[in-house]
Amino acid sequence: MKRTSFLWVLILCLGFLRPLFGQVTFETQVSKKSLGLNERLRVDFVMNQNGDNFNPPSFEGFHVVSGPQQAVSRSWINGVRSFSKKYTYFLTPKQKGKKTIAQATVTIEGEVYKTTPVEITVTAAVARPNDPNNVDYLADENLHLVAEISNYGPYLNEAITILYKIYFRNPISISNVQELESPEFSDFWSHQITISQRTVGNGTYKSEPYKEVVWRKVVLYPQKTGTLELEPLTLSLNVDIPSNRRDLFGNRLSKQIQKTITAGGVNINVKPLPLQGQPRNFSGAVGQFDFDVILSKQTLKATESFQAKVKVRGNGNLKLFDLPKITVPNTLELYEPEHSEQVKTTLKGMQGSIEDSYTIVPQYQGKYPISPLSFSYFDPKRKTYRTLQSQKLIVDVFDGPVAGNPAITNSAQMQQQNYVTPESAFRFISLDTSLDWIEQESFWKSNGYWGMALSPFLTLLLLFFVRKQNRKNAHDEQQIKQRAANRLARKYLSSAKAQLNNQAAFYEALERALHNYLKAKLSLETQEFSKSKIKMLLASRQVSQNAAAAFVELLENCEKARYAPGTTVNMTADYQNASSIIAILDKELK
Repeated sequence: MKRTSFLWVLILCLGFLRPLFGQVTFETQVSKKSLGLNERLRVDFVMNQNGDNFNPPSFEGFHVVSGPQQAVSRSWINGVRSFSKKYTYFLTPKQKGKKTIAQATVTIEGEVYKTTPVEITVTAAVARPNDPNNVDYLADENLHLVAEISNYGPYLNEAITILYKIYFRNPISISNVQELESPEFSDFWSHQITISQRTVGNGTYKSEPYKEVVWRKVVLYPQKTGTLELEPLTLSLNVDIPSNRRDLFGNRLSKQIQKTITAGGVNINVKPLPLQGQPRNFSGAVGQFDFDVILSKQTLKATESFQAKVKVRGNGNLKLFDLPKITVPNTLELYEPEHSEQVKTTLKGMQGSIEDSYTIVPQYQGKYPISPLSFSYFDPKRKTYRTLQSQKLIVDVFDGPVAGNPAITNSAQMQQQNYVTPESAFRFISLDTSLDWIEQESFWKSNGYWGMALSPFLTLLLLFFVRKQNRKNAHDEQQIKQRAANRLARKYLSSAKAQLNNQAAFYEALERALHNYLKAKLSLETQEFSKSKIKMLLASRQVSQNAAAAFVELLENCEKARYAPGTTVNMTADYQNASSIIAILDKELK
């Protein structure tokens, strides 16, 4: 009796704890929610755990063209297990109107799960029906490059940001992304924010879930008013699309095509700054700012110096306007300012501070006022001009000559008035003499004669030794570079080995190791790096085709693993292959 009670308690506990170990999902995914009468619809029923007794809906209002096609995916990423099972159908509508993909059911671990119905709108036939089985159609439907622009109607010198994003989703994956055409933004002040590492995340495109990669981040400040065109960004990339063919082990084979995608090419309507209410001292500042004038000293002796800093800080076009100029009385000696900037550019625009630092030297005693300065800027959020004014400052100068004293003519008055004479007022008598011989020595057989006679031979000998030393240094420098690059490649291999539990970091380190190894062996620069050139150079260095193909294949594995993290990978095998390939190339390269 006690044993039976214990079993019932154990079963109840497992039932309560089951949601903690992983939630079961079973959903319907469609290629589109609106299609023409002569188009095809792809429907996927996806579950994240293995199930039995799958029952599709009746697909009322549709003809079943093909299906079900079953696909199973398993992967381990950073020690986390991932599983996906999918049933795919291709349908054609029977008539126009609102149609519903009804519920499908499946049994997972003894429980029945149902999908949510999906409503489909069938319109009139389109001029060019799309075939979901066509690889170009699949790429066009599931791959998009989008330019997300923060503001299509900014003011002159108001910041706008552009995020270029690549959206893609199953069943495709992407690799080897390269820029074909990059926008120049000729009518804008532009700043590209550095992206240290491009990662794949989850996003939404047209209210549907996609994988996204942020490719570029740009901050722009328009320098002209009117309609300005944003030049497009064009990318070339490889797209892997699964086919209906399978290998000997039952794995689905993929077909790779090259696609060119573009985004941008839109117009920005830049508004001029309003003339009404524009201050006279306005110099083009747009944003939100604080303004101040700061003195390093307010009490000092004559001939000492102090600094006056005119400083603006805030968020806006900090590098695109001039600071107001400081004015002082004539009895203060004013030097040209030193300009400094502490500005960083983020997706919110320029942020930080700029300042002009003036050095001022008083010559006489007295109290000198520093006139207040005013600074005006346009606030695009409030759509108004604002003017800020500094405080009136006074500099107290003591212990020095008094301005306007009468000229002092004798030494007694000089001592009485404590007159300070500058050191540059007198030119001292030279105490050293410089004499020349009246009778000149004969040039024949003199030291100068023999020096001129032998100088051509000495010059040739010197050039010979310099050339020899330069050749030796160049050879030593090349060897040093090769040894350094080899050590760097080994270092990255060890770094990759340390990241065997982190797929992204492992393949990034592995790819850098392969890059640096080739730079050492083939004297390649990074911008010359391409697979076709690697094959050609390895062949010219008498490397076997198998070794060259294995090296290029390893590079492609690194790219697929970085840009398509859902791809099944074996990091240990790739690391061992990299070590073996480097060892083989070390023996074959001459």
